[in-house]
Amino acid sequence: MTRRLNFLILASIFSLPLFILPALSFADWTPLIERLTADNFDEQVIRKIFDRPGVNFDPSAMSCKLKELINKRYKKQDAVSARKVRAAYGRFLRPEVIAEAQSYLQRNRDTLQGITENYCVPKEIVVSILLVETGLGRHLGDRGAFNTLASMALSSDLETIRPYLAPDLVTLRSEEFAKKRCRQKAEWAYGELKALIRYAADNGIDPLSIPGSLYGAIGICQFMPTKISVYGVDADRDGRVNIFAEPDALYSMANYLRSHGWRCDMSAKKQHRVILAYNHSKIYADTVLTVAKKLKE
Repeated sequence: MTRRLNFLILASIFSLPLFILPALSFADWTPLIERLTADNFDEQVIRKIFDRPGVNFDPSAMSCKLKELINKRYKKQDAVSARKVRAAYGRFLRPEVIAEAQSYLQRNRDTLQGITENYCVPKEIVVSILLVETGLGRHLGDRGAFNTLASMALSSDLETIRPYLAPDLVTLRSEEFAKKRCRQKAEWAYGELKALIRYAADNGIDPLSIPGSLYGAIGICQFMPTKISVYGVDADRDGRVNIFAEPDALYSMANYLRSHGWRCDMSAKKQHRVILAYNHSKIYADTVLTVAKKLKE
């Protein structure tokens, strides 16, 4: 599950020129169209989507992901970067932000109580995750999820992305690793793209209208598209899972946590471990638990 906050943190830490790299207006989408068609998507429908003016190749997601992976494997995070991360998450602990989250909790108490009864996930945990993920549902991502995932899926070859990387990032030492991870992430993105197209079709949504995070997470709970069919809950029983609205998104979030080990009366250590399954960041999990504690107090 990747997020708008993660994008801001990574962009500031790694100084990627994401804001000055224009999305390319042209790309040869033929390999992707042919692959989707071979996977039983309607060729005419898929071609119409890729022929639309809003479909552009955007290298920033794969560029950012590769830089993150390479730096994590070969470089240690410096003190300045660590301070930036702490500051980014620290804003969720401000009194005015906690007060806003408390107000949200009160407004949605009935829905949250139902979640606690069904999944044993405390309402404070649900609201805390929602706060950190999307600012209580206000920030759903500043890019199109379709463009992000299609661009990543098309970028299995490192040479496609190399022009958008810092010249000294990929070295002789890291090149094979970079090539391998580029292929893996492109394959991952292709699976997410298929799930996104299916989700849009099932819900009567224009796939190009769906906002997403840096790596294509969508909805107020910031699910990757493949997670919706597995963990999505039709809480309002209208026949579809709408992760852009309550209560479906909140129930889906709780279902995800429950499926990854959340149980009643868990220790803080075990809670931390489950929250890490939602976002693989220690400071993320620490922040969620701290915000939840403040809400409970």
